[in-house]
Amino acid sequence: MREAVLVVLSSLLAGCRTAESDWRTALVRGAGVVRLPAGVVEVSTELRLPAEADGFELAGHPRGTILRAAAKFRGRALLVAAGGRRIRLRDLTIDGNRGAVATPAGLPPGDVPFARFSTANGVLADSVDRLTISNVRFREIAGFAILVARSRRVDIERVTVESSGGRQPNGRNNATGGILIEEGTAGFQVRDSVFRHILGNAVWTHSLYTSPRNSDGRISGNRFETIGRDAIQIGHATRVAVEDNSGARIGYPADAVDVEGGGTPVAIDTAGNVDASRYLRNRFEEINGKCVDLDGFHHGEVRGNTCLNTGGAEQYPFGHYGIVMNNTNPDMQSEAISITQNVIEGMKFGGLFVIGSGHRISGNRFLRLNTAGCNENAARFGCSHFAGEPDLLQTGIYLGRRAERPARTHGNTIEDNEIAGHGMRTRCVGAAPGVALSASTIRNNRCSDQ
Repeated sequence: MREAVLVVLSSLLAGCRTAESDWRTALVRGAGVVRLPAGVVEVSTELRLPAEADGFELAGHPRGTILRAAAKFRGRALLVAAGGRRIRLRDLTIDGNRGAVATPAGLPPGDVPFARFSTANGVLADSVDRLTISNVRFREIAGFAILVARSRRVDIERVTVESSGGRQPNGRNNATGGILIEEGTAGFQVRDSVFRHILGNAVWTHSLYTSPRNSDGRISGNRFETIGRDAIQIGHATRVAVEDNSGARIGYPADAVDVEGGGTPVAIDTAGNVDASRYLRNRFEEINGKCVDLDGFHHGEVRGNTCLNTGGAEQYPFGHYGIVMNNTNPDMQSEAISITQNVIEGMKFGGLFVIGSGHRISGNRFLRLNTAGCNENAARFGCSHFAGEPDLLQTGIYLGRRAERPARTHGNTIEDNEIAGHGMRTRCVGAAPGVALSASTIRNNRCSDQ
């Protein structure tokens, strides 16, 4: 980065609003440091970096800078980088003025990436090499705080995202609000950041079925509080580590949950085709949904995670199983997952739903399961899902015959687990009709009603 520092001022008086023409001229250069003045910098249209930007840094004033969307703002994001390399954003607040600019919107069609659909985002970076965002606070963003597509070497650290995300016309969340990394982005990390009051997903990787998978990522040391959809979702990716994150109140507010669209909240979710990845040492409390969803996850590890619900079943209207395997993506099979040393407590139904083969499930503690009291309380909580499988929601570890599509469940090892809760002494490990428990190794599990 060149030594020259461009100081953008429209007045010598600190704290006055700056003229847009001054800092837009600086941005067009696409290099050097643009240091914004203290106070409020209001923008009415996108701030666009040139595609050839190289070695550019946008920094706030030491006394504080707020980059704020004007009430008439319309655009893809307040700051847009389409191309370029070595771009850095640091030390400021980005205020999306959600109350003025937000309009109800659904999710994009299945063949359209969010980068070509979502508007009123905080930062949009497409095809950028070496993007760094640090010490930035995002608030009241109508779309995504940060949306990164088709990029390489992305480092997002020590950011705060709060009170952000949009709703669909029916009032449910539309998955926006947090950080989205999509369309084959490689070499990324989101770390040591805080997410509060996000209507949609807080940290999310996503790619179209026809696009390259995201790869070589790390999501670690983040804190999540009051998230309406997923705290973390790993979608269509390979070699991603989700480690040492924590959170509380996932699936709240309940009126924002996308029940019509099947958007059951999850602390750590999975979608698409995900392999060679690991979910380690994460801790979440008060989850109005699932602890870990493994839809598309295979040849990976889930170890040392804790999910704790302290209330009764009625407090979690979208409560579910603790850990669930699934196989929606046609290019994968649920195979070779290691699930060890996790603590799952207070789930509305069972502890673990298993499909596929080659899994090792050991040393887990599934405690206070089936708080709904299925099937005895079927009139109150439903207690049914797949037709012809009455034991599904009342069993601690359930070996299924299908999820999104049929699966052959065999050759798994289930040993040395503690399984406790309503009816668990006799409903500890069970299977769907047609699935033989004898086709897997099941031993030394401790089962009790306590």
